[in-house]
Amino acid sequence: MRVGFAGLGRMGTHMAANLVAAGHEVTVWNRTLGKAQALADRKGCAIAQTPAELANVSEIVLTMLADDRSSETVHLGADGLFAGQGAHVFVEMGTMSPDHIHALAKACPKGCTVIDAPVSGATQAAADAQLLIMAGCSQDTAAWLKPVFEALGRKTICLGQTGAGAVMKLAVNSLIHGLNQTLAEALTLSEAAGIAPEAAFEVIENSAAAAPMLSYRKPLYLNEAGHDVTFTVALARKDMEVTSALADALGTAMPQGAVTLDTLLRAEDAGFGARDMAAMVNFMRKENE
Repeated sequence: MRVGFAGLGRMGTHMAANLVAAGHEVTVWNRTLGKAQALADRKGCAIAQTPAELANVSEIVLTMLADDRSSETVHLGADGLFAGQGAHVFVEMGTMSPDHIHALAKACPKGCTVIDAPVSGATQAAADAQLLIMAGCSQDTAAWLKPVFEALGRKTICLGQTGAGAVMKLAVNSLIHGLNQTLAEALTLSEAAGIAPEAAFEVIENSAAAAPMLSYRKPLYLNEAGHDVTFTVALARKDMEVTSALADALGTAMPQGAVTLDTLLRAEDAGFGARDMAAMVNFMRKENE
């Protein structure tokens, strides 16, 4: 299949590489050309100079972008994806608001389809093609996309309607960010009582509170500075702001989410924004000084 891919960040680079490995004819675009060139040099994919050109040479375009604003620019700009001709399916796989997804679906060219299909899983899951894909479409629609989704993930769950994938991604991430914050508090509590972080983490990892993210993020929690950033505090704050806005629009109470957002905002104000979200452990240490 002729697949276009826009957005070669920490996740997108792995995802595009997996599409090439699966035998798809892949063309990539990135705002920073150097990232696209580096991937093309390693994997042999083609490069588009603009999003419109990417749409011109593709049957389907996947986007893995940071937020609503960047997605709006890439899709709706003068040389954006919707200005091209060729691609008839546009799949937004980043974490977006459902309102943005609905706006894209309304603005897309006649005869084209927008699908929200955000993913759950860290960079290693992206590299290993083990992502969970939450697709805002029917099973019938997803059947045509099966070869693409299977190159990226271990499972695709179809949620039936446009925007449902975006909602579910926000729900999942609110749980993840809440768990991340609670872990930071649990570790600093045990440290204050004289228990070594490694021992405390071993107990937590083997307890009823264990979750997969704790194990694969363990090195970051125990030595954040010694590892590459995988997901920043600023992105976590963005997720929780979008989730909070959705909850307000739906009239749904999220008291724990409000506390998580407030703590992330304070951490960002304290200079933690560009650090991995595991840095919330160090932020809580700082708070307890």
